[in-house]
Amino acid sequence: MEKLTLIKVGGKIVEEEASLRRLLHDFAGIEGFKVLVHGGGRSATQLASQLGVETKMVNGRRITDMEMLKIVTMVYGGLVNKNIVAGLQALEVNALGLTGADMNLICSDKRPVKEIDYGYAGDVKKVNAACLLSLLRQHIVPVLAPLTHDKQGHLLNTNADTIAAETAKALAPYFDVTLVFCFEKRGVLKDENNDDSVIPELTGELFKQYVQESIIQGGMVPKLENSFEAIRSGVKEVIITHASEINKNSGTRIK
Repeated sequence: MEKLTLIKVGGKIVEEEASLRRLLHDFAGIEGFKVLVHGGGRSATQLASQLGVETKMVNGRRITDMEMLKIVTMVYGGLVNKNIVAGLQALEVNALGLTGADMNLICSDKRPVKEIDYGYAGDVKKVNAACLLSLLRQHIVPVLAPLTHDKQGHLLNTNADTIAAETAKALAPYFDVTLVFCFEKRGVLKDENNDDSVIPELTGELFKQYVQESIIQGGMVPKLENSFEAIRSGVKEVIITHASEINKNSGTRIK
């Protein structure tokens, strides 16, 4: 089976020129089929502030009312996405920037209101693997913004980690998929104050143990839950690493 690498990169890395340039250079060097999924939350928060729109967060997730939806669409689907695409074209990577609405790529349901109303937030329902396959076979590199749609004419703000995991799962029947989550640390750390305390390999049992012992906590828990779910759904390997080390065989491997 042919190899496909799906890289998910956080907003902080793609929003700063030096780190973006380095990431794109490393991404361009990945051989075989590849997909890039990006965030952009800090830029959205910054633009919202400039436009006088209040940013509301609950448990690290953005409340997306109609005004905030306009802003995240401008930032994620516009500024951040097209900056990445232009940067990749300069490196002779034939990239195509997409939201979930383009080519009906990713459909979501609007998150139901329970204790919290997240507004126009999407929970992924279906990824159109056939659409991605047709692009990949033409040697086009999809660059996915964290926006999906509900097929009722509404865009939905959607967690980029979830988009990455669901896209990796949808492509797993067709490729040996490696899913790489990049962020500011070198991997999952045993001690958050020691950047060298990377856990090289994580099994489901070890993950449960580390959560119980509060070694793994906060936003890393849902990231790892997404990772294990991807493995169970046929993704060959999940790696969590620093954005500057995507070609270095380092970080935390999920087995």
